Amino acid sequence: MSEALQNNPVNEYLRMDRMPTIWCPGCGIGTTVNCFTRALTGCGKNLDKVAIVSGIGCSGRVAGYLNLDSFHTTHGRAIPFATGLKLAQPELDVVVYSGDGDLTAIGGNHLIHAARRNVNLSVFLVNNFIYGMTGGQVSPTTPLGTRTTTTPYRSLEYPFKIADIVAAAGASYVARWTTYHPFQLMESMQHAIRKQGFSFVEIISQCPVSFGKLVGMANPVDILRSYRDRSIPVEEAAGLSEQELEGRLVVGKLVERRRDELTQSLRSLNRERQEALRAELDHSTHRQDTTAMETGR
Repeated sequence: MSEALQNNPVNEYLRMDRMPTIWCPGCGIGTTVNCFTRALTGCGKNLDKVAIVSGIGCSGRVAGYLNLDSFHTTHGRAIPFATGLKLAQPELDVVVYSGDGDLTAIGGNHLIHAARRNVNLSVFLVNNFIYGMTGGQVSPTTPLGTRTTTTPYRSLEYPFKIADIVAAAGASYVARWTTYHPFQLMESMQHAIRKQGFSFVEIISQCPVSFGKLVGMANPVDILRSYRDRSIPVEEAAGLSEQELEGRLVVGKLVERRRDELTQSLRSLNRERQEALRAELDHSTHRQDTTAMETGR
């Protein structure tokens, strides 16, 4: 192993005994992990208080490679596991890291309801527009007209604009970036981790093997150039029509707002109930004492 690789600052965040990863050459997931580890460094978080939860799929493998407390859950169920973990241990920083197949298909309802409830989670969705691990099947984010192994003639289904859906569901912070924008992505992840409430970052990522070959773009460099050329900042996109935005990738912060967070709201409710029960108990005790005094008289 070269000295540069041995001294890579990312190493302390990784389970090096599990290297190399299963990801294909040119895959963008490694870039997202690099951004995430540097975001953690910038946050100054106690890593013993950070937990990462993922589901099934290529991006779901991230939890197994990070040297953090991690849960590799069943397909589509990363967010329910993470919600339970956050409710049981509210002092933890809980991160969900998975792909479009896992979080928008079988896990789609969990995603929108966690945003609606505003659970204090940071969700990083790596969107490569395909089920990459299982052979290149169509996913809910696959572009219209794409040929996949399960839509060999072309997909006739309109894809989710998943970040827009999460924003509409009520998330506190929503952003979208691509693997061409590592510095912006790192800062966005850092902001998501620090933000109270449900934070969601969609990461458009290349999959040259399972998606790129299907659309005639198997070279990951070409895909990254495509992201560069097609990306448009959210501020510029605001004044354009849907037709003008066709084929473009709107990047940047889509939503940021303050809302009551579920974990804190539940704790407040519990305190209120405990105070009410104590007051009721005190009133009952006082009434019994009064009755006893009157009976004794």
